[in-house]
Amino acid sequence: MELDLYQLDAFTNKVFQGNPAAICPLNAWLPDTLMQAIAAENNLSETAFFVPIEGGYHLRWFTPVAEVDLCGHATLATAALIFHVLGDKGDELRFNTRSGWLNVRRQDDLLQMDLPALPAKECEAVPELVEALGVQPLFVGQSRDDYLVVIEDEAAVRAVRPDFKALSAIGGRGVLVTGPGNDVDFVSRCFFPAYGIDEDPVTGSAHCTLAPYWADRLGKNRLTALQCSQRAGKLICQIAGDRVLLLGTAKLYLKGKIWVGD
Repeated sequence: MELDLYQLDAFTNKVFQGNPAAICPLNAWLPDTLMQAIAAENNLSETAFFVPIEGGYHLRWFTPVAEVDLCGHATLATAALIFHVLGDKGDELRFNTRSGWLNVRRQDDLLQMDLPALPAKECEAVPELVEALGVQPLFVGQSRDDYLVVIEDEAAVRAVRPDFKALSAIGGRGVLVTGPGNDVDFVSRCFFPAYGIDEDPVTGSAHCTLAPYWADRLGKNRLTALQCSQRAGKLICQIAGDRVLLLGTAKLYLKGKIWVGD
């Protein structure tokens, strides 16, 4: 069986930056085990699969080891693929996902994703978390999926060197480390070793938790953000009630064919 495969770098307008996502357009769903095997073979933080349905598309995301409930950068990459490569002339795309319907709109040269806000509630800084990160938090919270760990400043965020094996044993999806930025409102780094991703380059879904925290702390609803991984990526975040609007773009890197099955 021959399938189309694309790879786009999300939250950047240059290849080799931002967060790469693989995307497989489908006419009908493949077995879950096969989609998981393709994601493992791609060995990127996310592989997205989508199928046309009435009113939009059904979209699913897989890490190398598991399907996930929400992935921002692969949603952005999928929308950029449909708009800019596959030639959709509309202004808005609708994706039915495990996190409900997600909309992506054109906004000038950027794409705007409408995602659910996932604010963190303050919780205990468990010793295992502090030890695994090697930092002393100013605040620790927990959202539906992740720990949110706030530390002193951008330099401290860039200096974090986690013990990934210890971090993967803590539970939940991952850990978001954040602090005030030098040239942006806030910076972050995101670690998901339990899902096969030690450090994710740029994590859209994490900003569903990061943006509400910083909006409340800074008293503003529109924020600039930098995820300061080695590849790095910039985002604009807008709080809209119980939703987070993320603006960014994506750049096509690869298109080709894969062969699966006998």
